[in-house]
Amino acid sequence: MFVLIALMVGLSLYFGDFYKVPPAVIFIITAVYAIFTMRGLKLNERITVFSRGAGHSDLILMVWIFILAGAFAASAKAMGAVDATVNLTLSVLPESMLLPGIFAAACIVSLSIGTSVGTIAALMPIVTGLADQTGMDLPVMAAAAVGGAFFGDNLSFISDTTVVATKTQGCRMSDKFKTNFIIVLPAAILTFIFYILIGTGSTTADIAADKVEVLKVMPYLVVLATAIVGINVLAVLTLGIVLTAIVGLCDGSYMLDGWFGAMAEGIGGMTETILVALLAGGLLAVIRHGGGIDWIIRRLTARVNGRRGAELSIGMLVSLVNCCTANNTVAILSVGAISRDIASRFGVDPRKAASILDTFSCFVQGIIPYGAQLLIASALAAIPATAMMPYLLYPYLLGIAALAAIIFNFPKKKQRYDTQNSNNIGSGAACTGRKGPDAAEKRL
Repeated sequence: MFVLIALMVGLSLYFGDFYKVPPAVIFIITAVYAIFTMRGLKLNERITVFSRGAGHSDLILMVWIFILAGAFAASAKAMGAVDATVNLTLSVLPESMLLPGIFAAACIVSLSIGTSVGTIAALMPIVTGLADQTGMDLPVMAAAAVGGAFFGDNLSFISDTTVVATKTQGCRMSDKFKTNFIIVLPAAILTFIFYILIGTGSTTADIAADKVEVLKVMPYLVVLATAIVGINVLAVLTLGIVLTAIVGLCDGSYMLDGWFGAMAEGIGGMTETILVALLAGGLLAVIRHGGGIDWIIRRLTARVNGRRGAELSIGMLVSLVNCCTANNTVAILSVGAISRDIASRFGVDPRKAASILDTFSCFVQGIIPYGAQLLIASALAAIPATAMMPYLLYPYLLGIAALAAIIFNFPKKKQRYDTQNSNNIGSGAACTGRKGPDAAEKRL
């Protein structure tokens, strides 16, 4: 784990770019090092331990989710669903609501497509044009779009952070959504109200939204609704893909080969995330085999004597790794198994643990100037990333809300553990309130 972080930070500083070296390459180097640190086993036995971790059934399920999520997002975008969602949001904005409207549009789009980067890429050209038309401060407007983008990144059912957080902690996406939504809702409401106050006097009268095509927004709405009610996520994503095909083929957005091509492109875009997930699963299996997970937990929780302390430890751990990796998905993948063990030992509800992982990682990712989101926003808006940082209201409030949820034990729900998912990715004890790893995991 230390080598992984050292490589990410060291190589990023050396090249002057956090994205110069792909995360998959760093994980491969770390995995090779980790395999050769194992003692008392032949090389093929070490590789077997690694492969078992990379091929865990729940990890493979996560891979399938990534594949379908990529196919759905790309086919929906090719069909015009992203533009339709943006135009629908802008078309219903009342006057004097430009700034809060941008924030709301970013929230809706990101919740629909499940990616903050994609939301920023879709909205920032519009935001730049609106700033030119209205004369409003571009860094403030850009920061509003970035903040709203992290609302969906944190909550969307097809967001990779949601997938990783829920699968590593062993809870359903719908349960995590409900818990997470209660935590972040105050931050979103306060942000919206603040933008209303400072946005008074602006107007949307001169904004020319393109033709609104409600039908193209339907796949997003159906996916969101079916996921909230608790339908299996694979079935939800498959339904969404079929709907994008029906709408796109009927209105001529693409032909059959275009739909296939869009899905292939979306799946290809998930390749690195899938590779990192598999490598992280194998790496954590090696770490666990050598007793590293127990050592990290002992060091991290040496002064922890209750559930709040354990939750703070999880939040601090994922925040630290996120600062080092500049990638919230990689951060959750790196510490998910450790966090699961901490949560199990101290009785933290898996829904709360998943929410803490996702929320703290999005908070950190939303405020670091070297993160992909601020870098993309900076490039598209032609302003320095640091110019937006003072105005990133929602990410700052998101961090405060996550911390307050721990301190005040919010939301107060009956602790519930999912024993059916107890053998999750690199998990320690099953989520049944028992402390410490069980006998099967000790044998492994």
